[in-house]
Amino acid sequence: MKTLNDLLDAAAQASPGKTAYATPEGSVTFAALRGRVMKAAAGLQGLGVGRQDCVAIVHRNGVEFIVAYFAAARIGAVAVPVNFMVQKADELAFILNDCKAAGVVTQREFLPGLRKAITATPDLRHVWVTDAEECKGIERPFSSLLSHEVSPTATAVGEEDVAAILYTSGTTGQPKGVMLTHRNLVTNALGAVEIFGLRPSDVGLCILPMFHSFSWTGTVLVCLALRSKLVISPAIVPAKPWLKMMGRHGVSIVAAVPQVYGVLAKEAKGLKGLVLRHWFFRRVRLAISGAAPLSAAIAEVFERAMGIPVLEGYGLTETSPVATANTLSERRPGSVGRPIRGVAVKIFDDAERELPVGGEGEICIKGDNVMKGYYNLADATREVFTKDGWLKSGDIGVIDEEGFLYIRDRKKDMIIVKGLKVFSAQVEAKLLDHPAVSEAAIIGVPDEHHDEMIKAFIVLNKDARATEADLMQWCREKLDPYKRPRTVEIVGSLPKNALQKVLKRELRRGELEKRASSG
Repeated sequence: MKTLNDLLDAAAQASPGKTAYATPEGSVTFAALRGRVMKAAAGLQGLGVGRQDCVAIVHRNGVEFIVAYFAAARIGAVAVPVNFMVQKADELAFILNDCKAAGVVTQREFLPGLRKAITATPDLRHVWVTDAEECKGIERPFSSLLSHEVSPTATAVGEEDVAAILYTSGTTGQPKGVMLTHRNLVTNALGAVEIFGLRPSDVGLCILPMFHSFSWTGTVLVCLALRSKLVISPAIVPAKPWLKMMGRHGVSIVAAVPQVYGVLAKEAKGLKGLVLRHWFFRRVRLAISGAAPLSAAIAEVFERAMGIPVLEGYGLTETSPVATANTLSERRPGSVGRPIRGVAVKIFDDAERELPVGGEGEICIKGDNVMKGYYNLADATREVFTKDGWLKSGDIGVIDEEGFLYIRDRKKDMIIVKGLKVFSAQVEAKLLDHPAVSEAAIIGVPDEHHDEMIKAFIVLNKDARATEADLMQWCREKLDPYKRPRTVEIVGSLPKNALQKVLKRELRRGELEKRASSG
């Protein structure tokens, strides 16, 4: 199988009546899924959407998300899943303009932000709303795409064609579009199936947002490749609805971020813990963790409380995303495992020389899963690859004698909040827009769930009178919820080196010392 279309066709042909997706609204078979995709693809073609045109998706988890994605793939167009937590019109407009999106598939709850963004997106021609029949302007019900009874005109789609563009936050402020080909996504899904030892009889769970590559490849594409059922929750909070669905459908494979495992481990006590383990998780045989570092403490507590092994993997949006993973037969505490099939990992120094076993340096990756490049950013693409074609991850790591990879630190200045990347430069830029702020620096500090939360250190302009509460209100107005600092501290100065670069390691060290002294 070379393309996403091949995956879908094979599943519909081999298991037409089998349940593909179970949602709160009901179930959909593989044959019905393909039928909807074909109708939507014909609908897109009828409106002039064609090869390499972009179709953005601003939508919570659901069958409509999947139909829109695969309808674009069917006609050689490009799906652009957008983080629905991006609610600021300027950032939405940037993404839609950068990829020249022909249309957007969305839901009513995201229309206010989209309507503001649309005023600055001249190339956008269509907005399809999946949960509304009455629309205005260029908005149309998504159901209008499904009214076509004819099949879409056949389009040659190759494995090296771009299937999706995923926007990842940029260190200099603007997001970069990661171009993933059909080959990237299909081979990565098949590699994940193999390394985790997944089976057609498994039942998957999708609670992480589908715009995230870990969720899309690790649940949607993996289950499609296996022709197995996927239980889909539109949101991760509240947990009660998807926990009930787990028990009802007999979920056997869970993919989540470390914070989820931390919360579940705390809940697995007393009578509530008995219900959790023996009903909701009664058939779960494997948990997979990704998108953020999993602490050994969380893994140990979860495994002891639930009796379920947790396998940690590692990857990037640029690697589709899975690059390495532990297996049930071979895993090492603190490690993110060994490379999956078709992927190679090396450790390089700053001069792009490979380091020996045990050498600490930048993790570099090569393989079928590595992106085609950044959309319309030739210079940025050149910079992220070595002269020999290895993708530079921006993370620091070590490989041991047995080939297991250990993450030591993040070279990139980013914070991961609930599995979502937040680059410091973006938040700091918004803080510096405040008229009272002279300097700003943010860091990630662990919260009570061992997740990261954002803390901001602010130096005010001389004679400025802004308070920490004023700055928190500014953040609420200017930043999306997951990018907002949880705490703000006004300081007299920031630690800097000779080049006047802020020494964030000193800020982090100070936070650790404060916690130790108070603890």
